[in-house]
Amino acid sequence: MQLFYTVRPGDTLYQIAKRWELPVESLIAANNITSPNSIFVGQQLSVPPGVDVIRVKPGDTIYQISQNFGVPASVIIQANEVQPPYVIQAGQLLKVPPGVPYYVVQQGDNLFQIASRFNVLTGGRSNFELIMKVNNLSSTVISPGMQLMIPYAPPGVRGLLAYTSNRSGSYDIWVYNPNNGLNQQLTNGLAESYSIPFWSPDSTKIAFVGKNGILYIISLIDGSIAQIDQFADGLGVFLDWSPRSQEIVYTKPNGLVFYNVNTHRARILNAPGATDAQWFPNGTELLFQQANIKGVSQLFRIKMNGTGKVQVTRNTGGRLNHVRLSPDGTYALYTTPGASISIIYSVNLATGNVIEAKGGPLAKNYFPTWSPDSSSIAYSATAFENIGYFSLIRTAGRQGMNEVTRAISDCFATPVTWSPDSRKIAYLSGCKQQSSSSEIWLLDLTHPVPIQLVEGGAITALQWSPLPITSLKKTFSNSIYKVRFQYPSHWQRVNDERYEGGDGFFQIAAIASDQSIDVVCQNEAFHQLNPYGTQPSIQHTQIQYHPACFIYPSQDQPVEMKNQAALIIKYPSPVLINGTEYNYFILWADQNHIREMSTSLTFL
Repeated sequence: MQLFYTVRPGDTLYQIAKRWELPVESLIAANNITSPNSIFVGQQLSVPPGVDVIRVKPGDTIYQISQNFGVPASVIIQANEVQPPYVIQAGQLLKVPPGVPYYVVQQGDNLFQIASRFNVLTGGRSNFELIMKVNNLSSTVISPGMQLMIPYAPPGVRGLLAYTSNRSGSYDIWVYNPNNGLNQQLTNGLAESYSIPFWSPDSTKIAFVGKNGILYIISLIDGSIAQIDQFADGLGVFLDWSPRSQEIVYTKPNGLVFYNVNTHRARILNAPGATDAQWFPNGTELLFQQANIKGVSQLFRIKMNGTGKVQVTRNTGGRLNHVRLSPDGTYALYTTPGASISIIYSVNLATGNVIEAKGGPLAKNYFPTWSPDSSSIAYSATAFENIGYFSLIRTAGRQGMNEVTRAISDCFATPVTWSPDSRKIAYLSGCKQQSSSSEIWLLDLTHPVPIQLVEGGAITALQWSPLPITSLKKTFSNSIYKVRFQYPSHWQRVNDERYEGGDGFFQIAAIASDQSIDVVCQNEAFHQLNPYGTQPSIQHTQIQYHPACFIYPSQDQPVEMKNQAALIIKYPSPVLINGTEYNYFILWADQNHIREMSTSLTFL
């Protein structure tokens, strides 16, 4: 739930943000403030997670600290479970939350406005229903003085987040859907705390190293899980998919291993001691780390057949770690020399020029990751070491310029991952008392308010899908209607022709008509019962080179139709069902899913 600070006389947004070491832009976005000078005494502000721990100084009391931070003493007492007479000791670490976990309703407030003001939005729409749910409200009627808990809402953005967690009791690979807030478990006891999910570029498969060092590949189309190889130690294994999603490459002590997931054949390229192997976008060359003949760590590129090996870097220092090739293949980044000091460098692969990123204040910079458009780097930088470690979630340009702190995690370090559109980053937090992280957060760089997505269990790794898919898929096939297509895997079968889920549905049928596609679509769209409202729209198209049309509802569509849209396609040849010839196939589905489903539709 969100925490709320009450503005005091003399407060400014900058001062409030500084107390918890927050970017002021984050505080502004969290409250949708249009003018930074427009806050007023008594106003409640939602405060994003920041540095909420201090070290007690000699003479400090809880009352004094509460006055300095402008929060009730009861909040500090409760957060630290301090018992009467509420004595604290010099040197003690004390948690100071930025406020209370509720918003007090003001005169003129309504749930729609509150949700919009505090970013309880899904797909840009005010999700006031979620506020009603968490507060057990039976209606939208609220009154001044009511205390409302304000939750974080599924943001409604595209792409899926794969992550590793023990939330079910054992470590497994999970997927979170930010479009609807659903979590889905993909494995059953196969992962380890060190497991990292690696998406294929087409977002249909995930590879990871799990129990007993076994390399697994999950097919998200049919849910199958294959065992590929085994490592003596699975910790730190890096996997990379070929651009066409047909092969994975990884390193073993004797060299680079290529495994074709279609033919199930493997081959080895001699490269002793190599690590971080990954494909260039052309699919014919690789980048990897290896010691040169003098034993110094360098980056090399090589053709897949083992020819044309070229040294890229002229390193004279320590080992190059966490090597990552930019998606466009023009730059690479790495960290060096080790864990206690970890500095990020970016190298131009055409010139060999190396640029150092400024990084965080302690020179402990971890998990640098390229944005999909290759323009930016995101990483976590350890900070505030004297009070138990926090991480700055930072971004920088491809050459290390324009570094900005975007958010705060209460973990020593956290992996970060980019959304497919390069506009959002997700990261881990919730490291209570320096334990494992237990939360996933999202930040939109264009509106930088952190949104909590997942909470619970230990979470150790996460990766966003490369493509903006909106759900995991299963394949539906029907021999009577002669069609096959993919649908969200969490939808349940109602009957042979209909499947439903909490976020949508589909149903199939056929139309027996010898009229043109234009007439058939017009008749369906403007049926006398108005199933699509009074002003539906018709969009003519082709599906698999066959004439087709989409029918989308107007705003006055009856609520009981559940946002139904339709897709009508002319069969390649008439289909005979129970002795009747049908010339057209029709798919009914909610309009949020129908176009995506159409892209996989084929006739049997």
